[in-house]
Amino acid sequence: MRGKHQAALALVAAAGIGIGGCGTAAGAVPDDALVHTEGGPVRGTVSGGVRTFQGIPYAAPPVGALRWQDPKPAAHWTAERDGTHPGSACAQGPTEIPSGSKSEDCLYLNVTAPSHESVKPKPVVVWIHGGGFFQGAGSNYDARRLAERGDLVVVTINYRLGVFGFFGHPGLPGSGTFGLRDQQAAMAWVHRNAARFGGDPGNVTVAGQSAGAISACAHLTSPAATGLFDKAVLQSGSCATSWLGNFEYRGQPADAIYEPLPALEAQGDKAAAELGCTGTDNAAVLSCLRGLPVDALLPQLGKFIQPAYGTPLLPEDPATAVHSGRVHRVPVLSGNTHDEMTQSTSFYDAGEPMTEQTYQAVMSETFGTDRAAVEAEYPRAAYDSAALAWAALTTDRKWACTQYRTAGDLARRVPVYQYEFADPAPPLLSPLPPKMPMGAQHASDLWSLFDLQGRAPEFTPEQQRLSDRMIGYWAGFAASGVPRAPDAPSWSRFRPGAHPPYVQALAPGAGGIHPVDLATQDHCRFWAEFDAR
Repeated sequence: MRGKHQAALALVAAAGIGIGGCGTAAGAVPDDALVHTEGGPVRGTVSGGVRTFQGIPYAAPPVGALRWQDPKPAAHWTAERDGTHPGSACAQGPTEIPSGSKSEDCLYLNVTAPSHESVKPKPVVVWIHGGGFFQGAGSNYDARRLAERGDLVVVTINYRLGVFGFFGHPGLPGSGTFGLRDQQAAMAWVHRNAARFGGDPGNVTVAGQSAGAISACAHLTSPAATGLFDKAVLQSGSCATSWLGNFEYRGQPADAIYEPLPALEAQGDKAAAELGCTGTDNAAVLSCLRGLPVDALLPQLGKFIQPAYGTPLLPEDPATAVHSGRVHRVPVLSGNTHDEMTQSTSFYDAGEPMTEQTYQAVMSETFGTDRAAVEAEYPRAAYDSAALAWAALTTDRKWACTQYRTAGDLARRVPVYQYEFADPAPPLLSPLPPKMPMGAQHASDLWSLFDLQGRAPEFTPEQQRLSDRMIGYWAGFAASGVPRAPDAPSWSRFRPGAHPPYVQALAPGAGGIHPVDLATQDHCRFWAEFDAR
């Protein structure tokens, strides 16, 4: 694969394409804010050691007849395109995007690259945003620090969400995987265009957090992703992500993140009927659905947030594929935050932290006759509140131990480096004061790599040093497949046969970066035996 990419780079060099994206006459001053992509010229900005190009279309708008079709090539343009503002976020409610979005014309990406030239092409990171497959946008992640300090080309992308990206229906090709197809189309665009931004198309890392990590893990098992990336980063999400009943809200059913295609198609058939598109002719039903306005579909957004398997893109459950070794042979960096579930537990009871009464009820509802065994592992008296007790056990079962299981399966075939982000007091994700101790809550590790939604983190000096080291680790991994960083402790490979396999704790302060026995700390042996019952 690398030979093919190097040949492509040689052709680019022969064509006179420099880091600015176009050849310049002898003695001419290069225009670093202008890049000629395959689609046409884009004018971005140069500031603070980076060049940024926003709102670049990587596929045609999936509107009208293209709704619920695999992404099609974007149209070309000749005039300079304004790359100083992001493209529209994909249709979603007013959550992570405060005003929401009603746009289906949203298949855009953003490129952030160091402004200094170098002889050697730079590693490329393609970032897939999280948001539960129903919210978020690539433009929420300002990659300036990661690109400049890590000497990386960073590409953040949008992809179709919810009912627009993961809808399924009998007779609909691509059911349940349109959002994943978008991500693969963006990666393919990166391969064709990375060199124009100074990037190396033969050294691409796909990375993501939460739903983005779950997406990246799916691509590890997708035949359609062959050759699209050379490494993968899974932050708080894996192929084995699953949960028991009541974990995030009362009445939540037990489930896994990926859904079998027949179940998705049945849900789609039900949704079509609710939307007034009925009949036995699937083509007519789909035509009716494609004719509906975005407003009519938005109430269905959260009903379609699980990628489907048993499809051409995901022939089998990714958890099964990873366990069986049917994965792309690329290095993987993987991990979790120490307190993933404090976020959801903090508003479990009508927007307030879980109460003692609710805790007692859901322990019985969730575990039944196994309650005593769970309480023996997680004694209520060991925690300062019912909310913290619930957050601890659900963090371990839903996030930490499922990620640990995926790491173990992958590590039998490919190099894996596993971590736990354990800053006890990272910057808060919300400007509102917390209602309970949050610790290293879900997504709190993102501050170490990005500014988020236009906000820079307020770090202590020790947290700033941790961020610098994490950027160094991530950049080292993107460059070589090994997370090495200047002036940072070494990071050993995760080896299933070791006792315990090596997991790197990432926390600020002296000794904050050190090995941790995650399987013991997070009760992973207990949960493995529990799930096997």
